[in-house]
Amino acid sequence: MGSAASGDVDAKVLAAGRSACYKARDAFFQCVESSKGAATESGTVGLLYPSDCKHSRAQFEKMCRSTWVRHFDRQHCAKKRAQRMLEPETRSGPINIPQAT
Repeated sequence: MGSAASGDVDAKVLAAGRSACYKARDAFFQCVESSKGAATESGTVGLLYPSDCKHSRAQFEKMCRSTWVRHFDRQHCAKKRAQRMLEPETRSGPINIPQAT
């Protein structure tokens, strides 16, 4: 039960695949963060990225399962949304109105 002959994949192979996916993901999102170009290309779940990052996006999509790509795109968008909400100049909240005394 659970022997290599029954179709199980070696854990080292899976770990190497995950590692390659993570490296491609990190390279893509590093490109997105460091690029000064306008975000003109669209990924999954509404992610926009600069055309400078097309090659690293292609590598990311090649090295990772499509479900992982969507997951990482969602995760990145959620982090960016949270950062925008926490920035003082873009945060909306209660306005302090001076009281007349």
